[in-house]
Amino acid sequence: MTVYIAEDFTPDEADILRRYFTNLDGPVFALVNLPEVVKGALFARYSRSSKSLRRLFLDEFVGDLDITGDATIDATVGLRRAEELYDRVFFEYGDDSVAQLGGVHLACEQASNLLTKVLEWGRLMAYLEQSTRYIAYDARLGGRYRYYRDPEVLGSSLGLRYIGDMDRLFDSYAELVPTMTDFYRDQFPKDASDSDFVYRQAIRAKAFDAVRGVLPAASVSNVGIYGTGQGYEALLLRMRSHPLPEARAYADLMLGELRKVIPSFLKRVDLDDRGVAWSTYLASTRSAVDEIAGALFPEGAPADDGPSVALLDWDPDGEVKLVTAMLYAHTHVSEAALEQRVRSMTVGERLAVINAYVGDRANRRHKPGRAFERLTYRFDVLADYGAFRDLQRHRMLSIEWQQLSPRHGFTRPEAVDLAGCGERFDEAMERSSALHDALVDRFPAQAAYAVSLAYKVRFYLHLNAREAMHMLELRTTPQGHPAYRVVGQEMHRLIADKAGHRAVAEAMRYVDHSPEPSLERLDAERRAEVRRQSR
Repeated sequence: MTVYIAEDFTPDEADILRRYFTNLDGPVFALVNLPEVVKGALFARYSRSSKSLRRLFLDEFVGDLDITGDATIDATVGLRRAEELYDRVFFEYGDDSVAQLGGVHLACEQASNLLTKVLEWGRLMAYLEQSTRYIAYDARLGGRYRYYRDPEVLGSSLGLRYIGDMDRLFDSYAELVPTMTDFYRDQFPKDASDSDFVYRQAIRAKAFDAVRGVLPAASVSNVGIYGTGQGYEALLLRMRSHPLPEARAYADLMLGELRKVIPSFLKRVDLDDRGVAWSTYLASTRSAVDEIAGALFPEGAPADDGPSVALLDWDPDGEVKLVTAMLYAHTHVSEAALEQRVRSMTVGERLAVINAYVGDRANRRHKPGRAFERLTYRFDVLADYGAFRDLQRHRMLSIEWQQLSPRHGFTRPEAVDLAGCGERFDEAMERSSALHDALVDRFPAQAAYAVSLAYKVRFYLHLNAREAMHMLELRTTPQGHPAYRVVGQEMHRLIADKAGHRAVAEAMRYVDHSPEPSLERLDAERRAEVRRQSR
């Protein structure tokens, strides 16, 4: 006998519901074949109704349903009702939570590597970006190298130089890839047990990693985004206020496409007294701080490089507070009383609590609970832009970065020198720097397009210990790029040695401090081939 009470539907009702709900008799079901705006409106109405979702759908959303056509899908069902509901609840009353109930998968193609960082800013969205590790950037798109051509720059007296220097940077990349591929083949001969495909993929990834620093930030990429209406609205408001013209132009393209799918969620974006006022506020505050910072730190001031990874802020009592947080849900006393008791415990007693809470982590995906969010760390990092691109995608942490420029110098992989390519690499860096300097006075936002990914950028990471565990264990795996592996390894060392949070560092047991492996992707490609063969 089931504990759930199944609803009764007439045969006609069941015939309608079957197209849009994955079952008609269970308490858990999914919605299918419906526009996002209808799904969101259904859930918004759901919170204020005593009816079940299926009954609500029948009573209030299928009045305009035409079932004489395709029996599997009707994308118009409930649209009128849904639009009316959003106009009243979301637009008139400002209940933003309903905009979290519908989402869209959006493809964003041919976006520069400056724009992709703007697109990937929001925490509550999901992204996948084309990787320089798997894509050969010497392949052309429409007969042209794959970099963004800013209309303002191209229309200026610097336009021809921009095209010429960009093409030469991509020429350098195209020349270095086969050279580095041959170098790595000589360094790491093929194992007889590896297939040609596995070996070729690992060698290509290694070569692409070595020369990706030559690519300029203007290099275009494709980004897949999934987000809610609320997430997209926030993203578009930021983009419409951004100093980069590409970001503002792209925001208009995105708004046009999103309005074809979730129009009600985005009505406020370009209204003068709503979204426009918000974007204006963001732009004005940015300009005001730019002006003050420019007066305090003139452009000619020397760069203060400092260490590549610095731990700036942490809680000396962090591990006491961590143990307190671990015990809190298991007791019936106030946090203050609990912390007082923890302070009286011996080191061994505290470690026993931490060990019990962390448990036996069989792999890095076994994450301890939210007690680790009680501790936070703030790091100042100076790393090449390529490494920054990978670390920036960790969305639950706080991150800010400075304007990309050549002022902090660049990193050149040791293998490039060993392969006899150091001079060609440096020539590309000089070309990148000179083009940036030629652009920066007239086009301060667009000048960063010219900067190669090997140049360093300064950014801060502010994150709790739980997010640090996730990021550091992921980004130090042997198959990771060496540029961000060293950043992750140093962050982990600073948590243990400088903050003195050795128990926290020990809990991050899958942080890998091994030296750079021979072929980072080889083991991963081997595992992928085993899975392919098993299928």
